Amino acid sequence: MRSFFEKRDFVEVQTPILAHEAGGAVARPFHTSASEFPGRQISLRIAPELWLKRLVLGGFEKVFEIGPCFRNEGLDANHNPEFTTCEFYEAYARLEDLITMTEKLFSEIYSLVVSTVKNREVALDDPGIEATPPFGQLEFIPTIEACLKESLPNLSSPNATKELLAIFDKHEIPLPAHPTLPRLLDKLASTLIEPLCQAPTFITHHPECLSPLAKSFTQTGTGQQVAASAELFVKGQEIANMYEEENSPFEQRRKFEEALQYKEHTDSARKNSEINESYVQALEWGLPPTGGWGCGIDRLVMLFTGASRIGDVLTFGTLRNVVNLGSAAKAAKKQKQSAKKDDQ
Repeated sequence: MRSFFEKRDFVEVQTPILAHEAGGAVARPFHTSASEFPGRQISLRIAPELWLKRLVLGGFEKVFEIGPCFRNEGLDANHNPEFTTCEFYEAYARLEDLITMTEKLFSEIYSLVVSTVKNREVALDDPGIEATPPFGQLEFIPTIEACLKESLPNLSSPNATKELLAIFDKHEIPLPAHPTLPRLLDKLASTLIEPLCQAPTFITHHPECLSPLAKSFTQTGTGQQVAASAELFVKGQEIANMYEEENSPFEQRRKFEEALQYKEHTDSARKNSEINESYVQALEWGLPPTGGWGCGIDRLVMLFTGASRIGDVLTFGTLRNVVNLGSAAKAAKKQKQSAKKDDQ
């Protein structure tokens, strides 16, 4: 992957992991503190996205980073709170360019894996994926409407959530926890679209509320506000996410403000829900039209090795394993000390 970007004149960079703001994706961050800044909360990054776009603002037209990210959320077969990502940003890249580059990268990695397996350099089975471009594409809203056999409500309307809830009830689709508009739409996608993506498939043009950092436009045919975005799915799992970046500071502020309205109404959520003012201010300097892309490396390794659990591709397993290793060592030490006292 690193070689792929270097051959295309991308510059590899390293951006902050600890900062005042977690930045990037909508997720719950880990918080800590530093002795140098008493009384100030510091966060582990959720994604390097906003830092990388600042570099594009500063004149670096092609940048990428491979490194760790952290999300203080659930742990399951496909998610670990600590994970590795690759993100790249290219000035003047359009969504079509991002899709084409993703197809090339994916097929190159797949060819390398197959070649390695055939030469018996590693004990792996052939992943059995049809990785020849072009990959399939499914538009988010038209695909859902085709599956439901009815139109979605105007998703920009104040009544959109209420009308979507009625659709869930009509089709007997289980509701997600805290059924906000983005969560309802995400549930529809996971129920109706993602299972269709067994071969490599791009789900494109997500509703604006699902991609607050992406440029958006009015979609022909549906009249909905959608993002210039795409996600690559393989075997029903998301592998990569890409979109044209919102570069208007006014539109970005509006989208940040709307995203805050969908946050869970808890004390902790309100405390952590803030507009990233420094990023909005940075946009005022003029971000050129830019395409951005992110890929979960751990999931990519799972896909090509046939692993069914993310812990199988992590050196010491998931966070649960790592925490239990420390707990087991402490328990063993305590037991040993207790045994010594008994002997005395």
